[in-house]
Amino acid sequence: MALSRRSARHRSTRLLALATAAASVWVISAAPAPVPGAPGVGDSYFPNLGNGGFDVRHYGLDIGYTPDTGRLEGRATITARATKSLSSFHLDLQQLKVTSVEVNGKRAHFTRTGDEINIRPGRHLAKGRTFTTTVTYGGIPKPLSGPIIFGSKYGWMKTPDGVFVACEPNAASTWFPSSDHPSDKAAFDVRIKAPKGLTGISNGRLVSTRTQGSKTVSHWRATRPMAPYLATATIGKFDVRTGRTPAGTPIYVAIDPKLKGDNPVDFYGITAEATDYWSKVFGPYPFEETGAIVDDMPDAEFSLETQTKPVYSAVRDEETIVHELAHQWFGDSVSVREWKNIWLNEGFASYSEWLWAEHKGKKSAHQSFLDAYNRYGADDPFWKIVVADPQRDTMFSRAVYTRGAMALQALRERIGDKAFFKLLPLWTSQHRYGNAEIKQFIALAEKVSGQKLGGLFDTWIGKPGKPALP
Repeated sequence: MALSRRSARHRSTRLLALATAAASVWVISAAPAPVPGAPGVGDSYFPNLGNGGFDVRHYGLDIGYTPDTGRLEGRATITARATKSLSSFHLDLQQLKVTSVEVNGKRAHFTRTGDEINIRPGRHLAKGRTFTTTVTYGGIPKPLSGPIIFGSKYGWMKTPDGVFVACEPNAASTWFPSSDHPSDKAAFDVRIKAPKGLTGISNGRLVSTRTQGSKTVSHWRATRPMAPYLATATIGKFDVRTGRTPAGTPIYVAIDPKLKGDNPVDFYGITAEATDYWSKVFGPYPFEETGAIVDDMPDAEFSLETQTKPVYSAVRDEETIVHELAHQWFGDSVSVREWKNIWLNEGFASYSEWLWAEHKGKKSAHQSFLDAYNRYGADDPFWKIVVADPQRDTMFSRAVYTRGAMALQALRERIGDKAFFKLLPLWTSQHRYGNAEIKQFIALAEKVSGQKLGGLFDTWIGKPGKPALP
C-alpha cells in the first residue's frame, strides 16, 4: 500500500528528527571526559618540568623589580591551546607566592604543591580551545645551585645594581609561571619595570620605553618561538650600542660600564661578524635581532645563549661569543625534545669554536680535534660520560662539549666537506623553531651522505671509553 504524500512527508520529518537526536547523543557520548593535565612532560632528567594537556602560544610578562630589596612583583598572562579536554592543569613556579589566578578572565581555584601550581577553572577547557591564564605573584627570587651547571649558581642572580638572569636548564620558573621545558616554546612580550637610571633587557626587539613615576618600563617582544629557559630580564646599568651587522641583522649590545676598562673584547664587532658568518654556514639567522648582554656577575661561572642576546658574566672571550651565537641555531631555534639530547646543543656550539678558528686561519678543525683527543688519557674520567645520554647531574660535563665536538669532526672526515656543510643548514632548516632528537640528526646525516653512520655515532657519543682515531 502506498503512503499519501502528506503522510510520507510527516514520516520523513519524524525520522530526520530521530536521526539528528541520535547523532547528538552519539557526539555527546563520544566527547572525551575532561581530565587533569599532567604536572610534567615526563623528561627523564626533569620529570616535573613542563606540563601536560596544553601548548603555550604566548607569554605576556609584566614584572617590577626593586634592587634594594630584591623583591619581584609579577603578572603573567599565558595564552595556550588545550591539547585534551582539561578539568585542571599545572604551571611551574618555584619559590614565589601566588596571590590570584584567572582563567579566561574569571577567578580560578588553585593550590600549590612544591613547584607546581594546580589550577582548576570554573568550567572545563575543551580540547582544541585557546584559553588565557593570568597569574599574579611576587616574592624574592633566589638562584638555584647544585652540580648541574659546573657547581655554579644560576637563574635569577642579584647584582650590585640589578639582576643577571640566565636560566638553563630549569630556572625560568624561579621568576615567572611557565611550562618550563624546551618542548613547549612560545612567543614572548616582556615588560620590565625598574628604577630610573637602570636598563631592563629581554629577548627580541625593544618595542618601547616609557617613564612611570620613578620607574622606567621597557617593553620587549620576541615573536619567534622560544623555550622558557632562554628568556631573560636582566636589569642594571649598561652602556648600549645598537645598529646592524654588515649583512643587515639588527644588533643590540649592552655592556656594564664597570667592565669596559678591563675588557678588551670587542663584543659588538665579534657579535656582528660571527652572526653573519654563521648565517652562511648554518643557514639564515633565525631571529629578529642579535646581540649581547655583558654584566658584572662573577658568581655566574658561565655565559648563556639567551635567545637573540646571549648573556656573558665571568666568561668573556672571543671563543665564548662565537659559541653562544652558534647556539642561536643549535639550541635556540632547533631545541632539544628532551634534555638527554643536550649534545645537539653543546657539541655543535663547541664544534663551532673549531670552525671559527679554522675560518680565521688560526688552526684547522682537524688539529683542534687532535689536540682535544690527546689531552685526555684513556683512563681519564672524561671518557666515561656517554655523550648521547650524559645523565642529569653531568649533562654539562666537559665531555658533552669537547667529545661532542670530536664526534662532529669524525663525521666530517667520514662523509667529506661537501656533505657535511650541506647537512648543517639542512638540519637547522628542517627543525627551525622546533624540537629534535639525536636519532633524527643521525638519520639525516645518513640520508645526506648515503652512508650508514650508526657505528660512528655509537663510537663517539653512544658508549664510554676512548675511541681509536678514525
